[in-house]
Amino acid sequence: MIIYSKSGGVHDAAIGKLETPIKMIIEHESDILTKKGGICDALFNVEKSTRFGETIVGGNEFGVFQATPEGDAAPQDTTLESYQKFIEHIQFMKEFVISAEMMEDANYGIAQDAKHRAENFARAYYKTINKICEKALIAATASSTDYAGATVDLTTADGKPLFAKGHAWGSADSVSGTQDNYFWGDLFGKTTNNARVYSTDIFEESLYNLVGKLRNMRDENGEALGYTADTIIIPGNNPKLESIVKKVCGSDGSLGNGYNDINLHYGNWNVVVLPSWQPTDMRIMVMSSEANKNLCGNMFFNRVPLTVTNWVDNHTGNYIWNGRCRFGVGFGSYKHILLAVDSAAAVSSAAAL
Repeated sequence: MIIYSKSGGVHDAAIGKLETPIKMIIEHESDILTKKGGICDALFNVEKSTRFGETIVGGNEFGVFQATPEGDAAPQDTTLESYQKFIEHIQFMKEFVISAEMMEDANYGIAQDAKHRAENFARAYYKTINKICEKALIAATASSTDYAGATVDLTTADGKPLFAKGHAWGSADSVSGTQDNYFWGDLFGKTTNNARVYSTDIFEESLYNLVGKLRNMRDENGEALGYTADTIIIPGNNPKLESIVKKVCGSDGSLGNGYNDINLHYGNWNVVVLPSWQPTDMRIMVMSSEANKNLCGNMFFNRVPLTVTNWVDNHTGNYIWNGRCRFGVGFGSYKHILLAVDSAAAVSSAAAL
C-alpha cells in the first residue's frame, strides 16, 4: 500500500502535467510488487500496527479437564504470563528529484528517466521490506544486526538470539527448562579419510531428525507442541546444497538405494531460497509455517506504509518526491524454526545434532 499526498502551493504547468502520471506509475508499480509478494510475505506474519511498537505476550496453557464427582464444583485453573517481547518500529525515508531541465526537455509524456525513477521508488520500498526480513533471519545467531542505518533486535523473549542453544521455557511459577534450536552435525555429509562426503541419504536422515526436534519443542507447560515442519530455507550460493535439498524434497522415491522405497519427504516441503544468504559452510533453516503463525514467530508490523509527498524547490525549480515509512521486524518466539549447520566440529553457540 502507498499513500500519496500532494503538498500545498501553486505548481507550474510542466509539473502539473507530470504529477498525476508519476503518481500512477508509483501506484501501479506498487500493485505489481504487492501481488508478487516476497521474503516478507513468505516467511513472516505481516500485521498492521497503530502504536509506537508491539508487545507479544506468551503464557502457559490451561491444563486438561478433570473428572469431577456429581454435585462438586469444577476445579479451577488459571494461565500465567511467562514472557513478553517488544518490537519497536523503525522509520525509513528516501527522496528522488526530477530536475527542471528534465521536464523542459521531455518531448513526450514523462521523460524516460523520470519514469524509471518513479518505478524504482516503489521497488526500493518493497526491496527494503524484504531485505530487512531476509537480513534478520540470516543474522539471527547474533543479538542484533545493522541494516540501512538501523539496529534491528534479533532476540526473542528470553534475551537470546533467535537461533541459540539453551532457550528458556516455562516460568518461575511452573515447571521450566531449556531447549535448543541451533544445531551442528553431519547434516549433509560425513568425514571419510579426512574428506567430507556429501549425499542425499545423509541429508534425508538428518531432516527426519530436525523434524523431530521441531515437533518436540516444549510449550510453557512443558508439553511437546507437536508442530509439523513444512518449510526449508536455504542459502543462495551453494548449488550442491540446493541440489541435495530439492532432490530429497522433490523425489517420490527414496534416493540412494535400489529398493524402490517411498520418500516420506515428498510433497511435504516448501523450499525458500534467501539470495543474500551467502555462508561459507552448508547450513539450512527448517520452519513450521503453522507454528510461525500461531506462536507469533517471525513478525513484521506495518506502522506507516510508504507515504509519498511532493513539492517544488523554489531555489532550483526541481520537482522533489519524498517517501517515508515505519515498520517493525522481530521475533516473538523461537519455537517455530531451527538452524542447522553441516560440520564435523563443534560450532560455537550451537548444540550437537
